[in-house]
Amino acid sequence: MGHTLFGVLGLFLLNILYCGHAQDALLHVETNWSPLFTGETVTFICDPRDGKDTDWSYSFRRNGYAFTTERPTKYTSPPLSKEEEYQCVAHHKITPFVTRESNKVSLNLSDVHRPNLTVSPSWTSPGGSVTLTCSVEPPSAGWRFFWYQAVPELPFTSYTYELLPGNTTGTEQDSYILHGQTHTAGYACRAGRGDPVFYTSYSRLMFVWSGDVNPAASLTVSPHRLQHFSTESLTLSCEGTSTEWRVMWANKNYIALSCSDMWKMTGSTCNTDTAAMSGVYWCESETQFSNAVNITIHSGDVILVSPVRPVTEGHSVTLGCKLRTEDVLYNVEFYKNDKLISNHTKGDLLISAVKESDEGFYKCSGSKSPQGLENVTSAASWLSVKYPEEAASSSVFPVLLVVGLISGVLLILMLLFLCRYRKSKGSHVSRSQRTNQSPATDHMINQGDTQDGHYDESSLTYSVVKFKKPKKKGKLDEPDESPVYPDVRIASAADDNVTYSQVHLRTEKKNNEGKSRCVAEEETVHSSNQEHLINKDVGVDQTAQHEQPSL
Repeated sequence: MGHTLFGVLGLFLLNILYCGHAQDALLHVETNWSPLFTGETVTFICDPRDGKDTDWSYSFRRNGYAFTTERPTKYTSPPLSKEEEYQCVAHHKITPFVTRESNKVSLNLSDVHRPNLTVSPSWTSPGGSVTLTCSVEPPSAGWRFFWYQAVPELPFTSYTYELLPGNTTGTEQDSYILHGQTHTAGYACRAGRGDPVFYTSYSRLMFVWSGDVNPAASLTVSPHRLQHFSTESLTLSCEGTSTEWRVMWANKNYIALSCSDMWKMTGSTCNTDTAAMSGVYWCESETQFSNAVNITIHSGDVILVSPVRPVTEGHSVTLGCKLRTEDVLYNVEFYKNDKLISNHTKGDLLISAVKESDEGFYKCSGSKSPQGLENVTSAASWLSVKYPEEAASSSVFPVLLVVGLISGVLLILMLLFLCRYRKSKGSHVSRSQRTNQSPATDHMINQGDTQDGHYDESSLTYSVVKFKKPKKKGKLDEPDESPVYPDVRIASAADDNVTYSQVHLRTEKKNNEGKSRCVAEEETVHSSNQEHLINKDVGVDQTAQHEQPSL
């Protein structure tokens, strides 16, 4: 009994000596940013500040209650849900009675707000660029941004989100540029950080609208104009390659609802009765978005009559001013971007050839009487102009034609230059060979040159050419001893300087082609100036008629 008591007392004293005091361990949070948001995870590190980490085991407490035991020095928490107090306890593995408690850490958590997505511009022309910008409040470090395109879910008024191409890991920049935007589409964003990644919620769905007609999905409006009186009923119809459609409406705050939520949807047609509202209308299927139409419902007495779809550049367009009562409107004036452009018309404004500069907000005003009493003004609507596709393709053709013609001419010139270069090079080589073979004499050779119809005999060179038949069965036929004297005139030669050349020729038969050629045997040519050694190929027929001496 005494020994046991002394043993326990000894361990207690050893614990005091070893630990020093109860709060020797240090607990800190491993994070790269602040504030921390509800739903994020953090890593706690417990440091006993003595010995090796492997000499200890660790337990962690939350609000005073242990929730983990026998942990290594690091602990990653589950998603944080509220403000809590954490602490760790280090247990020595060799002396179990030795423990060290850490300091207490309180985590202050914030609720991350829904990301805010903006699009610029919200209306785009075909092929234009659109910039998406995503922001998170409150501001914090470490975010990466993920960009999504909306995919309609029918028959419900909902969407799924698909990551835009090349965006699987997000972007460090809080903006994303869409190039070549063609049709109406919806987009969303969210932010994420950490490992594992903590994601914010999705932003509100934002739309980029295009008035250009998509052949696979188009919206038609009846009556066919952008402005309508509040007492009118609208009929909106969807057409295209899909079999199931829904008509969507969104106001200036981007609150989007379907026709079924507010009016009556029958098949692919929406009827608003007399309860239409101002806003943007478009059609959706599971794979397509149609052109969008920005409709204005006016409670006043006059509206602007303008086309629903963009006007092709070069075409004509007529804008009108219409009274609710169908009466005549007097002293009609038209405005573009609040500037007067036409007055005292009969109620119509004709633009005979629309150009890009004609885009803008148009409105009209007039009076109900010729005296100018009771003036009324319409709301403003945007006139959109698009570049014609056929003009774009036809404008490319002349450029390609000119480029093709220029390229062809350059190619022909290069070939002609190459041919002339090769001919001149061959002529130069021929002259060089003749000069090397006749260094002692320098003659200009012109065949068929006559003086008064007669040859100058003093300038002739006589060559004796002997032909030998090819060998047959190892035998050589006797040569024909009859000489052949071609007529050759040598210009600028001395009158008495006549050179005699004797060339013996023989014919050989090629193994593959079966053609004959004459091969000149080595002969010694005697002249008054120099002795030459001639060994070259001479054509049989040409030797007899056009031989040029190598003198």
